[in-house]
Amino acid sequence: MKSNKHVPKATLQRYPVYLKALRKLSNLGVQRIMSRELSEFVDIEPTTIRRDFSFLGSLGKQGYGYEVNKLIEIFNGELGGNFDEKIIIVGAGNLGRALMNYNRWNHVVGEIACAFDVMPHKQGNMYEIPVYPMDMLKEKMPPGCRIAILTVSKDVQETVNLLVENGIKGIVDFTHEHIQVPKGVRVKPVDVVSMVQELVFETNSLK
Repeated sequence: MKSNKHVPKATLQRYPVYLKALRKLSNLGVQRIMSRELSEFVDIEPTTIRRDFSFLGSLGKQGYGYEVNKLIEIFNGELGGNFDEKIIIVGAGNLGRALMNYNRWNHVVGEIACAFDVMPHKQGNMYEIPVYPMDMLKEKMPPGCRIAILTVSKDVQETVNLLVENGIKGIVDFTHEHIQVPKGVRVKPVDVVSMVQELVFETNSLK
C-alpha cells in the first residue's frame, strides 16, 4: 500500500476483504452501494467500513453511497493490485495440492503459476499446474515472481534461503517453524491450529 504508515494494522487486513467483495459485486452488476449494504455482504459493521474507507480520502457521499468501480480502482492502486502476479508453491504434499486445486487468487492478486517439490512422485502436472524438482527452481521460477507459499516439512530454513536467493520477497508460511529472512523480505505465518483455538474461545464466549 502506498500510504499505510498511519493506517491501523486491523484496517489493512480488511482492505483485501473489501476489494474481493467489491469485485464480486461489480461482476454481479452492482454500480453503487451504501456502507450498510456492504456491511451485510462482508459481515463488518458499517461504522468500521466508513472509518476504514476514511483513511483513503472522501470516497462516498452521505445518502448516495459509494461507486463500486471507483472503489475497486482506488483499492487496486492502494494495495498495489497486480492481477498478473505469479505465485509459486514450494511443497506439493497434501496442503500444497489443496492450494493448487483451489487456485482462485486470480480474483484478487494473481495465480499459482507452478510448484516445486523434492519428491519425484509429486512432480509433473497437478490441477493443470506444473510441479518441478526443487533443483530447477532458478530455471523454472516465473520471471518477476515475488511471492512463494511454503508448505514443506523438512529443510525449511534452507528452502527459505534458496527462495530469497532467487528473488522471493514475500513468503506465506505454513510450516509452523521459526525462520529467518533478511531485511526487505516479509513472512506471513499461517497457523491454522491457533486460528481454531481462537475460534473455539470466541464461540464459547457467545454461550
